[in-house]
Amino acid sequence: MSPKESIAVETQQLSQCCAEMLNISSNSKPQTHIFRSKLPDIPIPNHLPLHTYCFHKLPRCAHRPCLISATSTYTYAATHRASRKLAAGMSKLGIKKSDVVMILLPNSPEFVFSFMATSMLGAVVTTANPSYTAAEISKQLATSKAKLVVTHSVHVPKIGYGLKVITVDDPPENCLRFSEVSEAEESDIPEVEISPEDPVVLLFSSGTTGLAKGVVLTHKSLVTSVAQQVEGENPNLYLKEEDVVLCVLPLFHIFSMHSVMMVALRAGSGVLLIERFEIRSLLEMVEKHRVSVAMVVPPLVVALTKSPAVAEYDLRSIRMVMSGAAPLGKEVEEALKNRLPHAILGQGYGMTEAGPVLSMCLGFAKDPYPTKSGSCGTVVRNAELKVIDPRTGYSLPRNKHGEICIRGQQIMKGYLNDEKATAATIDVDGWLHTGDIGYVDDDDEIFIVDRVKELIKFKGYQVPPAELEDLLVSHPCIADAAVVPQNDDVAGEVPVAFVVGFHLTEQAVKDFVAKQVVFYKRLHKVYFIDAIPKSQSGKILRKELKAKLTNTS
Repeated sequence: MSPKESIAVETQQLSQCCAEMLNISSNSKPQTHIFRSKLPDIPIPNHLPLHTYCFHKLPRCAHRPCLISATSTYTYAATHRASRKLAAGMSKLGIKKSDVVMILLPNSPEFVFSFMATSMLGAVVTTANPSYTAAEISKQLATSKAKLVVTHSVHVPKIGYGLKVITVDDPPENCLRFSEVSEAEESDIPEVEISPEDPVVLLFSSGTTGLAKGVVLTHKSLVTSVAQQVEGENPNLYLKEEDVVLCVLPLFHIFSMHSVMMVALRAGSGVLLIERFEIRSLLEMVEKHRVSVAMVVPPLVVALTKSPAVAEYDLRSIRMVMSGAAPLGKEVEEALKNRLPHAILGQGYGMTEAGPVLSMCLGFAKDPYPTKSGSCGTVVRNAELKVIDPRTGYSLPRNKHGEICIRGQQIMKGYLNDEKATAATIDVDGWLHTGDIGYVDDDDEIFIVDRVKELIKFKGYQVPPAELEDLLVSHPCIADAAVVPQNDDVAGEVPVAFVVGFHLTEQAVKDFVAKQVVFYKRLHKVYFIDAIPKSQSGKILRKELKAKLTNTS
């Protein structure tokens, strides 16, 4: 063997040795660990338009209560008829397939009618919090290119001019009355060909970081997501036609829109609509209407565990309580179990981009599985979940912490007119990267432990730091700013700001922001510093700022 050949052999042997040490061979990839539901996959009729799918039980539930409010009750037949009449009226106003309709309403029958009517026309629903400022609403209207707004008259000044506006109460000048638009004949709805891939909902989310982006959800993605919960011989969320589902969470948010309104309608259950939260009136309605299923968020759970009023009402009708939108602490979970010992309590996990549900407690199934405290349940059916190392992208085995990724027909189509952001969230293999850090244990249960995303979660609401930072630096006396979360016992997290400014007081900065944003985005504290710590690439070093908060508390 020549010296050259000898060197080649030694080099090859060294390479093989290194490969063995790294458990990687030249012709194989690292093992892929994919997790699926404990429940079997099911056939999903996701070729149907969303409204057709949701009203599937209309023939057998026509005379059953569908929407229950403080002042009225609508049967399934009445709800379907009101939605169709409104769709015909909206069509006469020029709303057609692919047009965007903004619903700017609190929980109400009119919200549901408007949502379903929009779907029936092949148009797209975008929703906004009625508490938003004029600037926030105008920005969403412009981005979504909405053609029509359904709202209350008090919010009309925040909408601006040039749009058709329907108000559910007495309309101001140049606006239309909801009841009059709804007088159209059902037969006047135009025939519309709706593809499963057509968008039906456009919600604005901050994704993993940064400013709000339009999340495009299709008929197919939402039908798939609802089916993943309520379909099959052993549905993940076992709802009965005699159930009454509590709807106190806002319908303009994906959690309530999907996991209350859409899910309950598909199951043929009743929906108790609560316009605003007040503990005693809520408890009175729960007792009066025998609510059996409660979808809640952690702050509401805290209220239920701490309010002495709870002991004054008969809540034995509640058989299931599902908490979502933000992690629920084990102590709070145990406290609610003590308050409602007869109810099954569990958590779900989701995000708007995921369509929205990734996992859910299997204690809600028809044939339930035991669920651990603090768990978010197991991944939904007809979907795949993996946990990846954020540095290498390799999938991780059980009990290893990494970023949660989900794949399935329920995820979003993408971000509106933003291919770059879409590609950064959904990779070439169809995996949606959530930005959440968690792990899957030996029993396939998912636990969320941290977030790589920069979003602040105030009582389940999303507060994007970048939005507040842009607003702060627009002030002539502020040179730079950074916003980070601070832990709070009631809200979970609150936004606080570090500001480089001059001739300013903390209250002046707070007031400047408060006038331009919805209540949950308001700053709770302002710290003045000489410079915002940043990396060489200019990225804000938020960990250093969070460490400063720890030192000041």
